Amino acid sequence: MKSSVEQLDPTRVKISVDVPYAELKPSIDEAYKTIGGQVTIPGFRQGKVPARIIDQRVGRPAVIQEAVNNGLDGFYREAVEENDLKPLGQPEVEISEVPGLDGTEDGDLTFTVEVDVRPAIELPAYDTISVEVDPIEVTDDDVDAELEQLRTRFGTLSSVDRPAAKDDFVTLDLVATIDGEEIDTASDISYQVGAGTMLDGMDEALDGLSADETTTFETTFAGGEHAGETGTVSITLSAVKVRELPEADDDFAQLASEFDTIDELRTDLREQAAKQKETDQGAQARDKVLESLIETLNVPVPEKVVTDEVERHLESESRVDDDEHRKEVTEETERNLRTQFILDAIAEAEEVEVTQPELIEYLISASQQYGMNPNEFAQMLDSSGQVNALVGEVSRRKALAAALAGAVVKDTEGNVVDMEEFTTPPEEEAPEGAEDSDETAEDSDETVVAEGDDEK
Repeated sequence: MKSSVEQLDPTRVKISVDVPYAELKPSIDEAYKTIGGQVTIPGFRQGKVPARIIDQRVGRPAVIQEAVNNGLDGFYREAVEENDLKPLGQPEVEISEVPGLDGTEDGDLTFTVEVDVRPAIELPAYDTISVEVDPIEVTDDDVDAELEQLRTRFGTLSSVDRPAAKDDFVTLDLVATIDGEEIDTASDISYQVGAGTMLDGMDEALDGLSADETTTFETTFAGGEHAGETGTVSITLSAVKVRELPEADDDFAQLASEFDTIDELRTDLREQAAKQKETDQGAQARDKVLESLIETLNVPVPEKVVTDEVERHLESESRVDDDEHRKEVTEETERNLRTQFILDAIAEAEEVEVTQPELIEYLISASQQYGMNPNEFAQMLDSSGQVNALVGEVSRRKALAAALAGAVVKDTEGNVVDMEEFTTPPEEEAPEGAEDSDETAEDSDETVVAEGDDEK
């Protein structure tokens, strides 16, 4: 087989492939077996019909067509590998010559394929990337905020006889309608006024509302089958409560921690605040390094891949005609693709490998975000063929860490910030039952799921 590639633009190629008849022959023989097992011809057992009889009854062109259909994907994949391409989306195939239609055993199967590909990226030296981050400075206000959060965890709710205000906790019943038709209802919902975590307009409607009072407001639904539609929501308040916090004294320190005094507790909270600021600083540096790469490289993205993804997204939200949202989704899709291309190029250049323990650790973390049991989450990914996508995500995280490790990071005061803690994976043992932890996760999908099963 011979193949050549023509670059149509930075993200699309045309592959020309010539397959000699001899290389198509195994597919032709398999096609005769397949068709012979499907047809019933008097005098011949099914599956034992000679090729010449199949040619007479079914036709040689039908056999060749079956062989081409079955062999085409393999020839395409061989050409992709031979030319070191990274295809994206669905290929468009055009067959120009098919051998063997006249019964002869010469000629070539000739076809072309147009397909979007990952663009070639020339990566910069990492030490040419310089970013600036906020310095680590823990103030008394930071400690007070940590202490306030801790007091909140030990707070109690008490009913009050007054209209609801920001930060109050309310209990309510809710009925949502569109054009007078009820689409949803819920009772005894607990909600903190001002949280902004439910419906647009709800916080404003609750402000000033007393127990046993009802009000309505207009809103645009953000999720579900009615996403993007406008409707009316009726809410009835049944209770207004305020959170009462314990005094920040030695008794509270003994209740909420292992410390005897509030001063000891505040010292510990200061250390916790410092650690959190270090983490935030590392995340800020990581995001700025990625942003620098995206802006510097300006990687092209394939228009068709973007368009197809945007259409799928808008259809899933029933917002195909929302031009403003389409623009937002298009920009986000283009950015996500550029990010993926850059990080994949770094992973390839750095020969990044994802080990089994790394994949399991990320899987557990991701399952928690979805509120799922890690074993069930692993099984869901395996059954839907998403394990390799998870491997890709871990690989890109490691690639970004490699770029961050080589970049120059300074705080706004000019001090160089050491990113080693955020770029060096911790040394840890593989989970119990995991073997060959150094092998790449691509070769270990079944083992990963099996290990999850063992934890049940």
